Amino acid sequence: MKNSKIKNFITFSMAAILISFLLSQCSSSKKVTQLNSDEVANMVNSSRFEFVAERVNPLRGTSRILTSYYDVIVKKDSLKCFLPFFGRAYQAPMDLSNGGIQFTSTKFTYNVDGKKNNSWVITIKPSDNNDVQQLYFNIFGNGSSSLNVVSTNRDAISFSGHIKKLKE
Repeated sequence: MKNSKIKNFITFSMAAILISFLLSQCSSSKKVTQLNSDEVANMVNSSRFEFVAERVNPLRGTSRILTSYYDVIVKKDSLKCFLPFFGRAYQAPMDLSNGGIQFTSTKFTYNVDGKKNNSWVITIKPSDNNDVQQLYFNIFGNGSSSLNVVSTNRDAISFSGHIKKLKE
């Protein structure tokens, strides 16, 4: 009888420690400043913002929280993409050091599909990149956003995160 009480106490203690650990991991240490709808509209209309990826959702496999800093910087005259890739590639890259989705483009189209329900859909099509066909951003009024990347030689992949203002 005494052994079962000790066993129950140990089990309960371990469960409490595990739950407290999980809850502490869920609270984000990243401080994201909330944006208002006007600030987001200005960034979208001026085509000048940074998308910060926080979670990756590959076509195959499970969703993952990103622990390193990945982003896409959008400016009127340039697009800089630094994102990870998880999934199937149909053609191996020539330079193995360029893992993930990494490129800089100066020739691209930037189309905004109007404001609907306090959100914007942006389609970017780089014409000077052989692999990435399109980037689809869905940006909400508070700055939270998602990104879908469609590639020629890889599975599609999506990211969720937020946008922020570029430093001058």
